[in-house]
Amino acid sequence: MEKSFVKVPKMGPVIAIDGPAGTGKSTATRRLADQLGFVHVDTGALYRAIGFLVLEKERPEVDLVASAVDVARSVHLEFQRSPEKNPANRIFANGRDLTDLIRTPQVTMTASRVSSIPEVRAALLGLQRRLGCQGRAILEGRDIGTVVFPDADVKFFLNASVDERAKRRLIELEAAGSDAPSFEEVKAQIVERDRGDSTRAVAPLRKAQDAIELDTSQLTLDQVVATMEKMIVERL
Repeated sequence: MEKSFVKVPKMGPVIAIDGPAGTGKSTATRRLADQLGFVHVDTGALYRAIGFLVLEKERPEVDLVASAVDVARSVHLEFQRSPEKNPANRIFANGRDLTDLIRTPQVTMTASRVSSIPEVRAALLGLQRRLGCQGRAILEGRDIGTVVFPDADVKFFLNASVDERAKRRLIELEAAGSDAPSFEEVKAQIVERDRGDSTRAVAPLRKAQDAIELDTSQLTLDQVVATMEKMIVERL
């Protein structure tokens, strides 16, 4: 049996959804949260926000670790819902809406590097747990079911082939109007990020032993959400 790091007191059901980038995790979680009336906590957006703020600093590459730790310990991060905007679940840093600024390839790679820093993860762990403990919450990320909420009521691990994930990421970048790289470049970025996320010393990306694994390669978004909703209802 997988050893839990800590038992976290919860006010209501907590759903943990983990998996690598490009599996449809964020989109499925948003829709699932809306349908079930749960709070959606996008933990990846927290690390992206830290990464973005680090890149804004002068010469952050000189000491990325110190910059990231300083930002993580001093910034006030929160989620707010804005129904008139897309996505409606917005992330704010010190009152500034960063939602539309944190999905670039540069921020993505910086977020991956930042997320491997133990002090950054420690600074954000308490925030993630507080957000989840508000009750009826769905948290998505890389280590929700293994570290943040090892005693979550239902755990999922979403996966998909690298080619399918690269294709989805490329479509996302093109839709956002970004100067999209080639398919091979996107694929290489995903492989590199997977390697970094799964081999880092602190809270690596991995499937919890009691998580339900779902391969989304050949599934539509509707099928993914319907499957997860059915399993949640059965277990709760």
